[in-house]
Formats: sequence, structure tokens, C-alpha cells
Amino acid sequence: INCPFDDEYRTLLKPLLFTLRYCKLIPRIASERLDSSEIRLDKIIEIIQESKYSIHDLSRIKAGKAGEYYRLNMPLEVGIDLGCKLFHLDPKYRDKKSLILEGERYSVYRALSDLSGADVKCHENEAEKIVESVRSWLVEVGQPKIPGPNSIWDDFNFFNADLNDMLLGNGFKKSQIDTLPIPEFIGFMDQWLEARDI
Repeated sequence: INCPFDDEYRTLLKPLLFTLRYCKLIPRIASERLDSSEIRLDKIIEIIQESKYSIHDLSRIKAGKAGEYYRLNMPLEVGIDLGCKLFHLDPKYRDKKSLILEGERYSVYRALSDLSGADVKCHENEAEKIVESVRSWLVEVGQPKIPGPNSIWDDFNFFNADLNDMLLGNGFKKSQIDTLPIPEFIGFMDQWLEARDI
């Protein structure tokens, strides 16, 4: 997963991660481990090479206000991933599948005209729509027997309610629950899904 790491995006990242685990996939993301001695780009390249699927959310490719710089990390990582598929010496990488997401329809084409003609899904910066977009893409690339998007969305909300109840009763504040480290959040998801045999 190549996505922003701002607090606002966490409302999209959490259902994205849940959708992948619900569909029995293992999400890989740069924040899966923190080692200050590790060069982030090296970690990203390693994750790209180890992943059959890639999801790139380019919903933050526009500056929010005049004079503000926008981050180019996500477009850079799209380029690395496409380069891996097209130019890697090992032919197994030709089978890599990628999903490009955007928050505003056609914004990717306006910002990155070289991607014109690429299929892009728009989630309109809405959590429920990111579930639908990712679930639809997984079906399109051949993942079998995936429940409907409403089932995934409903279970995500049940999971969140259960997680909040559990952690609020175990010494967490709401703000701390909202910013759980990604590996811990995924661990709680896995426990919840396993308990329900999903």
C-alpha cells in the first residue's frame, strides 16, 4: 500500500487495511515496521518486490492551499512499482497487478498525464467507497469468493465498535485508539476476524 500518512487519511487507511485482511490478503505498508537505521526507500523497494498486488492512493497530489508544497512520495512509488513490473530482469514481475486510487475524479490524469489511459478508481475521500473500490478491484484481478462491499463495510464498523469498547476499558484514550501503530491495529483486526471465522 502506497498512501499518505497524515492523520486525516487514517479514516481511509483503516477500512483499506480491513478490506485486505477480510479478503485474506496480507497488507504491506512502509509503516509496518519502524527502524530509524533503515532507509525508507530501501524498505519500500523491498515491499514492492515482495508484493504481487500494489495499491497506490494518489488522493493527495494537490496542494491544500496556495504556497503549500505537495508531497511527491506517492507518485515516485507508483513509478518504482511500474518500473519493477516492466523492467525487472525476473519475468515473474510481469504478473504484478496495480490499483491506482484517487480522491477526486480525473485528478490523477490532470496531475500525471502520462497515466492517461490507465484505469483509476475514485473513492471520493469516503471510507465506504474505498472499501467498494478495493473490493471491486480484487474481484477484477481474480480473487475468488469475496463477500459484497456492504458486508465488508458493516463488519468494519462492528470491528471498530468492538475495538473501541475493548481499548477504552484497557487504559486507552480515544485519540490513542485513533493513532494505534499499524502493526498493532492489524493484529487486533486479525484477532477479531479469526474469532468470527472470517
